[in-house]
Amino acid sequence: WEWCDLMKTRRIVTGFVFGGWAVLACGALLGAAWHANTEPIDLRNATVVVRQGGIPPGEEIAPKVLIEEVEKRTGIRWNLSRQWPDSGPVIAVASHAPGGSGPGALPRAADRDGPARRPEGYLILTEELGNDGRQVIWILGADGRGALFGVGELLRNLDWGPGEISLPAPIHADTAPAVPLRGHQLGYRSHSNTYDAWDDARYEQYIRELIFFGVNAIEGIPFQDDRESPHFRLSRRDMNRRLSEICAQYEIEYWLWTPAGDLSDGQLYAETLARHEELYGDCPRIDAIFFPGGDPGNNPPQLVMPFLEDLSERLRRRHPEATIWMSLQGFSREAVEYVLRYLEETRPDWMGGLVAGPGSPPIAETRKRLNLLYGLRHYPDITHTVRSQYPTVWWDVALGVTLGREPINPEPVRYSFIQEALASYTVGTITYSDGVNDDANKVVWSGREWDPRRDVRDILVEYARVFFGPGAAQTAADGILALERNWHGSLAENGGVDATYALWNRLDAEFPELAGNWRWLMYQLRAHYDVYTRHRLLHEQSLERRVYQILLENAERDPDGAMDTARAVLAKAETERIRNDQYERIVEIADRLFEVIGMQTSVERHRASGVERGCVIDLIHYPLFNRWWLEDEFERIRGFEDTREKSDRLLTIAKWEDPGAGSFYDDVGNVGKMPRRIEGESVRTDPLLERSPNAGLMFWDGGYSRRRPSWQSYATRTLGLRYGGLDPDAGYTLRATGYREPIVKANGVALEPREPGPYRIGEFIVFDLAPALYRDGSLVVTWEPPDESHLNWREHSRLTEVWLLRH
Repeated sequence: WEWCDLMKTRRIVTGFVFGGWAVLACGALLGAAWHANTEPIDLRNATVVVRQGGIPPGEEIAPKVLIEEVEKRTGIRWNLSRQWPDSGPVIAVASHAPGGSGPGALPRAADRDGPARRPEGYLILTEELGNDGRQVIWILGADGRGALFGVGELLRNLDWGPGEISLPAPIHADTAPAVPLRGHQLGYRSHSNTYDAWDDARYEQYIRELIFFGVNAIEGIPFQDDRESPHFRLSRRDMNRRLSEICAQYEIEYWLWTPAGDLSDGQLYAETLARHEELYGDCPRIDAIFFPGGDPGNNPPQLVMPFLEDLSERLRRRHPEATIWMSLQGFSREAVEYVLRYLEETRPDWMGGLVAGPGSPPIAETRKRLNLLYGLRHYPDITHTVRSQYPTVWWDVALGVTLGREPINPEPVRYSFIQEALASYTVGTITYSDGVNDDANKVVWSGREWDPRRDVRDILVEYARVFFGPGAAQTAADGILALERNWHGSLAENGGVDATYALWNRLDAEFPELAGNWRWLMYQLRAHYDVYTRHRLLHEQSLERRVYQILLENAERDPDGAMDTARAVLAKAETERIRNDQYERIVEIADRLFEVIGMQTSVERHRASGVERGCVIDLIHYPLFNRWWLEDEFERIRGFEDTREKSDRLLTIAKWEDPGAGSFYDDVGNVGKMPRRIEGESVRTDPLLERSPNAGLMFWDGGYSRRRPSWQSYATRTLGLRYGGLDPDAGYTLRATGYREPIVKANGVALEPREPGPYRIGEFIVFDLAPALYRDGSLVVTWEPPDESHLNWREHSRLTEVWLLRH
């Protein structure tokens, strides 16, 4: 079929064949002038028309996806036909791939060299045919995947409700992805906080929904973590095979993340090759194997490269076009040099490229040095909030210790900045994910890899439209963005948290039909959790202030009585909990999420694999002040024989964070208690935090550490603490708590501690300050670790508290 030049003739000539039946609609012959219709297109009686015979899998399944997804949302079942219907609107789905009969060419109205002709591209447009004004929506892919992605765009733009379905306005999209690889890791293993509870039908549905937003690759985890999850519906071997079959059915790539044990062990080496060979035989489609250099695995590249060559021989027997990729994470500088030199000198054709993930060398540097024969894939961690590749920026400690490492974490704006900063170096992305907690991040990341110019909110509106309905789309998109803002700055000072809760509470009342929608439940849970934690923080901070006042007033006169009274106040955090109704609602939503999607937010209730795996219900009442530490200190102090010693220690505790007029205290890493912190650039201009150091949060005793929260938050380096209004005639001492031997400087001058390190958690590090350092009444204190690249990050030097004490 063919279009006349609309700008010249304003007439349309269309010819196409479905199953041997030719249709000709010619504006010149029928006298029907083309015009732009701006009215909604009623699609209740639409027919989906497709090509027949010899078409690619993506094109084959695209109309099935369209019909099934519309029926789920509306109850309307569209007819599927290989013949042009006599009446009613038509949705024609085809691709430019050879084979089949039907619409196989793109119209002249689109540039023949335009995006819709590129791999995975598609053209969507609407037109009226004939005098009866029949509406036709064309979905024309450059290939099978293009047709499938075109269906996804149509679904994202439909208005729908029970018994209703329409296109609100004519649509014209001529597009192709900017990035060739756009995927997510969905590993079926006990380690996951969600995926291990799925059957293959649930996996297929989730993969399908990701495809709506342009995802073209899924990565499995077939071997790592051999524990049996209590939630498994299929064996891991069966599920890996089914994931491969699903990817083949939808014509998307199937990758496998496959670390190895000790490659110097000959028996283990052979067993690993055998497991791989069995896996390759099970799977109808494998596009690539990703071998991580570390985490897990600590094999030197001298063993890794021969192993990968052996692996490639077995892989290509079953999957001739498949390639092997590897990451350099955990490799020493010497190991990185070895790999780059190996690729440059041997240039193996089985190697697809390198993967840049957590603990890898910088992406820009790797791309610069990597031979252009090989690709560089990004492996970003979009699922973790702390102790991760891209931790949440200056996250309030109250949220960090309760929400933990894998909470529901929509941060679409921040991740869009990271994606934008690194996209030009890579062939694309398969993200690291351990559950659906990062669902919005997945969609925004993939959407912007399709089109980097797309606005984050526009993507979220489409996300909310397709999953929540057009009525909720705009407000729900804003609600997701508001959840991200909940995590900005001090929780106690962020009144927006209450506004976010009010928004989601209103949405919940306005759309009761979404009460069983797992995405809706996730964001409801976060809105409730954030506001509950904020008000609990405010309540517990008031209790702590009362405790210190009791100690100040009574420690010298009656230290034991002071501790008794203070203990009674501490107990109120448990005996007088606030907002119990809201807490019960949070647990109710969490249980519902487990029922609907398998999300495990509790070890006890949902049999999660560990507290750090998103168990926000288990951590929801973790003390947000020094309650446990104070209780332990009181028990220790009661053992002192000297009353004066008891009183002195109690007064030290009472004045811990308030050292008096002219002195200063900063809880390092706690954004709500670090008023003198010099702030760096925003994540917009420094998304990788290369120039703006971030705070960190330790995870001790399974998340239930009784140490001071101020010792759990930290910074290994900082832009500085800025002090002003100092008395140049007074003496000052700098005191800190931290770990090991941080290098501390005052106005750029390195300070020598009174006692040499290394220091243990909670020990005071004391520095004397020369008056010349603050002669003008100002002082900037900075710190950084020495060269500790040989140590695990948990062992790096850091500071956790800083006092500037006037003598």
